[in-house]
Amino acid sequence: MADKLSARERASEILAQFNVRSAPVPLDRIVRSLGITVQYAPFDGDLSGMAFIKDGKKIIGVNALHNITRQRFTIAHELAHFMLHEERLASKVHVDKGVLRRDTLASQGTDDVEIEANNFAAELLMPKAVLIEALGGKNFDLEDEEAIAMVAKKFKVSSVALQYRLQQL
Repeated sequence: MADKLSARERASEILAQFNVRSAPVPLDRIVRSLGITVQYAPFDGDLSGMAFIKDGKKIIGVNALHNITRQRFTIAHELAHFMLHEERLASKVHVDKGVLRRDTLASQGTDDVEIEANNFAAELLMPKAVLIEALGGKNFDLEDEEAIAMVAKKFKVSSVALQYRLQQL
């Protein structure tokens, strides 16, 4: 079973470490400060990103063809693999296809490692406290596409990612 709580707690620890209290989360600064290099390249197919260690250096590869919100989620997702599953990266490259697609193993609840990484990424990019504050304590209509788009823009995430996150609160 995926440990959603510890994934979210680890993301919260990183947010506290970097004193993040507003949106958008400064993801590039966080990743750089943790000693991880992000490299962008055009990948084939639905490959979103990868995490690996080469010559002792931590690297996140991101599909340069994807939009910025998907790239940010991919970076946060791959960061999770370093924070939660680094022992798995010591000997192989971790490749993620369609990180946030609803037809992946992670979204079906059958791949614990990917579920953890998605929960970490969601908490890191859309911290619960910051998200609640951004909503102003009001009831939020998940069907209000304009309102969803406005909040998603503030957090630099996709509307789909935001809707999914709001359902988890």
